[in-house]
Amino acid sequence: MVDGNTAARPAPALLPALLPALGAMTALQALVALALFAPGVVAPRAHIEVWQLSMFSCAVFSVGIPASFWGGGFIARVGSLRIASLCAAAIVVGMALASLGSSAALLAAGLCLGLAMGPETPASAALLSRLVTAERRAFVFSVRQTGNQIGAVCGSLALPAIAIAFGPAWCYAVVAVLALSAIALFERLRPAYAGKVAPPPKLDLRARLALMTADRRIAMLALASMPFSAMQVSLNTVFVTLGTRELGLSHIEAGMALACAQAGGLVGRLGWGYVAMRLDASRAVLVVIGLGMAFCAALLGLDGGSLSRSWQFVIAALFGLTASGWNGVFIAEIARLAPQERIGETTGAVLTASYAGLLAAPAVVSILDGVAGLGAAFFALACLALCGTVALVWGGHDKAST
Repeated sequence: MVDGNTAARPAPALLPALLPALGAMTALQALVALALFAPGVVAPRAHIEVWQLSMFSCAVFSVGIPASFWGGGFIARVGSLRIASLCAAAIVVGMALASLGSSAALLAAGLCLGLAMGPETPASAALLSRLVTAERRAFVFSVRQTGNQIGAVCGSLALPAIAIAFGPAWCYAVVAVLALSAIALFERLRPAYAGKVAPPPKLDLRARLALMTADRRIAMLALASMPFSAMQVSLNTVFVTLGTRELGLSHIEAGMALACAQAGGLVGRLGWGYVAMRLDASRAVLVVIGLGMAFCAALLGLDGGSLSRSWQFVIAALFGLTASGWNGVFIAEIARLAPQERIGETTGAVLTASYAGLLAAPAVVSILDGVAGLGAAFFALACLALCGTVALVWGGHDKAST
């Protein structure tokens, strides 16, 4: 039996068990992303207004943030794959609620999906970190983080066609059926990763915060993740508007540029993980990524309209390579630094800061857009990302807990 919750390092004979666990946890993230994308993708056919989508997103994060922060202890007690099953069950309920079509139902769906979004990454970190050697951790975690892009791409391609052909309710039904299938997969795999190990003692609020703040290296990761997350969500949500309003792109061209950015993000999640694995330098890779996203955002925000179309597309791809490609290396670095019996709790605590960046970014960008324009907003995000990069450099000099 391979125990997914103990602190023992993986033995070579157990390494093949990594692949089914990696596939299951990647599928879980893809499923969560697909569910989160569904209301926005079907909005034109379902007559969902922008304010309703904003309400839905706020509901997701309002539950996802505490679920991430407090979910680590629950992961240690019931196991990562049982958490995966519960996340998938929350998706089934969320999709059933969303299919009802009312604003109240969409709000309730967002609350349910927050229960899926919050613990899925800590659960994956807790399981995979026990099954992978230290030198391959960054690449394996990066592969796992491609689930977000996989779910987003599948949702963007398949759900609109289903909505047009059969109606929005069928989109939610398809996602729910996939979630039910995933539960069967997770429960079939679960016995192989469920050892007879007593869970660690419960942690109170102060102890959980200490997991993030006691080691300056982890604290600086949490701090840097806030502007990095803000940059990522801004790229995904308002880049098309930036392109049409300030870069001189048509709507179609702006969409193509965003597609280049999403492709860059997929390549980045794999490529940065491979580089970090080969060089054994995850933090240095994160510093390069931070500098790259700051440069791309500042260039597009300040002078993007003067670039040729070709260069605009190149910079968009580089923007996605960095702003959407950092997550796997980031999670791997948390797993490396965290107490090995507390990886789930530590990841959840640090991700709370990341989700705070996701939650704050739309409001910050909206305010700056109203005051100085969207280009200025991206320049401000670049400055914040640069500050986060400096925090990574500063935190990396401290090799001992403080």
